Amino acid sequence: MNNLNDSALNVGGRFGRRSYLAWNMLLGFCLMIGVILIMALLPGARALFSPDGNMSLPAIVALILIYGTVVYFSIIFLIRRLHDRNHSGWLALLVLVPVINVLFGLYILFAPGNQDNNQFGQPRTTRGWESVLAILYILVIVLSVVAALAVPSYQDYVTRAQSSILQQP
Repeated sequence: MNNLNDSALNVGGRFGRRSYLAWNMLLGFCLMIGVILIMALLPGARALFSPDGNMSLPAIVALILIYGTVVYFSIIFLIRRLHDRNHSGWLALLVLVPVINVLFGLYILFAPGNQDNNQFGQPRTTRGWESVLAILYILVIVLSVVAALAVPSYQDYVTRAQSSILQQP
């Protein structure tokens, strides 16, 4: 398989860890832009975030199409990552098994690919922009975890500080 003609959008070929992270980050950007466009252009789409939740039919159809596209490409990226480990793409079905899917996801992220040719072709060269996106993706994950831990602690601190101020004579 020629690396120059290797399309990341088809199931044939391999993805190293950085390429896998980069394409998932790119997919996340596309999802975010798609949802923003739907919210801005389709009437009734903002109901997704309202208490009554009555969305218009065009907004529902557009969101289903975007969701289906994201799932499709996520599966393609996962299969390509499995190919890098010299595994069949059918193992991607493990993402449907509760608890196993978490362990499987960690395996996909941390297990190195085969350095040599395997039954799915030669290793794919990670492009420079893919390395940058992979690093950004890792930073976003780390900052998300820090925020998830820090924000509730800070809110608890503010609540306790306000209650102690109100209780002072």
